[in-house]
Amino acid sequence: MKPVLPKLSPETVALAGLAGFLLDLALAGLLVFALVDRTAPPQDLPWKPFSLDQPIGLATAGKLARISADPAACRAALREGGARFVEGETRETGFCSTRDTLRASGDLSPAGPVMTCPLALRYALWDRQVLRPAAWDILRTRLVRVDHFGTYACRTIYGRPGERPSAHARAAALDVAGFRFADGRRATVAADFRSGDPRGHFVQAARNGACKVFGTVLSPDYNAAHRDHLHLEDSGYRLCR
Repeated sequence: MKPVLPKLSPETVALAGLAGFLLDLALAGLLVFALVDRTAPPQDLPWKPFSLDQPIGLATAGKLARISADPAACRAALREGGARFVEGETRETGFCSTRDTLRASGDLSPAGPVMTCPLALRYALWDRQVLRPAAWDILRTRLVRVDHFGTYACRTIYGRPGERPSAHARAAALDVAGFRFADGRRATVAADFRSGDPRGHFVQAARNGACKVFGTVLSPDYNAAHRDHLHLEDSGYRLCR
């Protein structure tokens, strides 16, 4: 005699079908994840480790924000990327501070300005993944020096009394004035930003690439106060002008 199977209610059959569908969906999701994890560039995947050697990708901004929140992780990312640095000295003057800063070796002139680790990390990425490729692609030469006006300055925005403190008051901003190249050429923000020649194209590329790395980027397009430099700032909001 054949065993008599219990009759399933329509609700039970529907739930079993739904469970099967969800299981199939989960398995498909795992397969898609595995495929993406294996084939997509690591700079586009938020779960992949950050590296200064990776081009700027879809997940770079999020990775930078996460690393910047952890001083130890920030310094580790610099070391793993081959960037050399020494710890900066701490000065406290009213609303101004150089707490938790460092001095990084590199192509900046004057050399070794004091800056926060998040700013140093962003600068290293900009230098490696924007400036150096652009120097070769546009000018067919190597970048050898980046001239700047400084990082730390104990002042308010534009130095106006009563204004909020400038990012420079905590060494979280860098003012870049120009670039020098291996073939002897030099490009400056003041002279070349709107020149339309290859040096001008390079300066424009430098500004546009900086907007993918820094929170705030101000150029001659912003106002007259920035006619001769690019203001590059480690900030939590986005402004590119």
